[in-house]
Amino acid sequence: MANETHPQSATPGAAYARFHQRSLTDRDAFWSEQAALIDWHTPPTQVCDYSNPPFARWFVGGTTNLCHNAVDRHLATRGDQAALIFVSTETNQERTYTYSQLHAEVQRMAATLQSLGVVKGDRVLLYMPMIPEAAFAMLACVRIGALHSVVFGGFASVSLASRIDDAQPTVIVSADAGSRSGKVLPYKPLLDEAILLAAHKPAKVLMVDRGLATFTRVAGRDEDYATWREQHAGTTVPCEWVESTHPSYTLYTSGTTGKPKGVQRDTGGYAVALAASMRHIFCGNPGETYFSTSDIGWVVGHSYIIYAPLLTGMATLMYEGLPTRPDAAIWWSLVEKYKVTVMFSAPTAVRVLKKSDPAALSRHDLSTLRALFLAGEPLDEPTAQWISQSLGRPIIDNYWQTETGWPILTICNGVEPAPSKFGSPGKAVYGYDVKLFDENTGEELHGAGQKGVVAIEGPLPPGCMQTVWRDDARFVNTYWKSIPGRMVYSTFDWGIRDEDGYYFILGRTDDVINVAGHRLGTREIEESLSSHAAVAEVAVVGVADALKGQVAMAFVVLRDASRAEKPEDALKLEGEMMKVVDEQLGAVARPARVRFVAALPKTRSGKLLRRAIQAVCEGRDAGDLTTIEDPSALYQIRDLLAPR
Repeated sequence: MANETHPQSATPGAAYARFHQRSLTDRDAFWSEQAALIDWHTPPTQVCDYSNPPFARWFVGGTTNLCHNAVDRHLATRGDQAALIFVSTETNQERTYTYSQLHAEVQRMAATLQSLGVVKGDRVLLYMPMIPEAAFAMLACVRIGALHSVVFGGFASVSLASRIDDAQPTVIVSADAGSRSGKVLPYKPLLDEAILLAAHKPAKVLMVDRGLATFTRVAGRDEDYATWREQHAGTTVPCEWVESTHPSYTLYTSGTTGKPKGVQRDTGGYAVALAASMRHIFCGNPGETYFSTSDIGWVVGHSYIIYAPLLTGMATLMYEGLPTRPDAAIWWSLVEKYKVTVMFSAPTAVRVLKKSDPAALSRHDLSTLRALFLAGEPLDEPTAQWISQSLGRPIIDNYWQTETGWPILTICNGVEPAPSKFGSPGKAVYGYDVKLFDENTGEELHGAGQKGVVAIEGPLPPGCMQTVWRDDARFVNTYWKSIPGRMVYSTFDWGIRDEDGYYFILGRTDDVINVAGHRLGTREIEESLSSHAAVAEVAVVGVADALKGQVAMAFVVLRDASRAEKPEDALKLEGEMMKVVDEQLGAVARPARVRFVAALPKTRSGKLLRRAIQAVCEGRDAGDLTTIEDPSALYQIRDLLAPR
């Protein structure tokens, strides 16, 4: 899959504009061409069935397999080439698996899952650190037609339990522990507690023992992966050819209510979208090395650690560790050692590196690196300029969501090279009919510099979510009915578009916050804090932060205000509440601060004025407060935050 050449035009951007327009106006022909990038067992008979909006069915009638396309089809020509490179600075391990070795390991895992009762259509929940067995398990699931549901290893028992109940897995695959900054983080006690809390009880738990933490096995339920792996040496497990529309996985994303949404992804459309993105956006070629610094618990890890690089015939680098350990040059040493050509990270990680020794960026040979892609949260202009100047390589921002599975906005240099604009993720990607709408009237906004809700006209392109797992009504009501008079997919992000067609993302329209690229529902954090016996009422908002993009700030009304009258008592209570969030949701959801107030600002009809609280926290004008019931509630928050 060498990169295509596209006719250049004397007018900059004209070639890409034609490419993008064709993807919308000649949709079926366009995506039929992209579908040739993957193997089909049975060719599709229809490119897109949009007879039941907003549900899109892509490559109808076609049968394929995600694992075949990621692994098996490369064996004849790339069997001895590196496929998966595992590096852990936590355990000081480095292992490289060729495509042939990856094929063997995936079959061993697939045979094990089948032995434990997993069949096509079953769910397998993964609660795993960044280790090769996690990749084997994901690929093994799609190989046999099962759905994987990966839960980020940083989530605690309550969050994990809610996902177990929603996915209803036949088997859970986990490990004894993860590790962060040299500190062992036991997983098994959290998993045991989650299963205790969950109404659904998995038949089996498959444990990968890394030797990092001792754990207790539950008789009759817990199985040892090493034992099963040994039994299945040399076992052949053929790929299950599934319909293109067969679900490949579910992945949970926080929403505006406490219950996370299970984003359901298909098989054929996802494979085509990822293969096309590697050609047109990331410009990755077979035999090269791709390094995404994400975690498999997030969508970037699904799409651009596991699937897209392998679909392309690249080696993918899977990293367990921090960007600053053992020093701030670790990533760049890996770029040099493994000749990384394309790298994908997050703005928060770059801001962390910015605080380190600048010499770390020039210590290693980065000549193979063509570009650094950044996504997960808005990329601020100073950070973009700093890393661009420090690396001397193109920095390409991109904007997308768990729901879409691949970029919505970026620069498609594989189609036509174009400049980036600092602060902008770029233009609308082919296949996406991106528009801006007035939140209140539903009017489409055409002019440059007009602020509106970023939305997408249906059908969503291949690779995007099919629906919310087992909840079609929630899919329609949440995503397609939020803009008055319009049946369009809302991203729930504010944006503006300049005269050149570049978009700038301004923040969320709902109650989801973005902490270092991790999407967190404020309602989830509020519910967790509310479980503390001292809490009468709580509000959590996302506040701009120079390092993490946003942090959660909590404001609590106590049942007994006297409990926080003394500073030392307030501090102790704050610590208790943070511990509750740690235990229920995980440290990733812990608020930066918990502040105690006498009342929360509300409208006279009882609606919490979240945006006003957020504005005060960020030092901005709180806007129209004519409907506020008690202005003193907002003044108290302002006074609490005033510098002393």
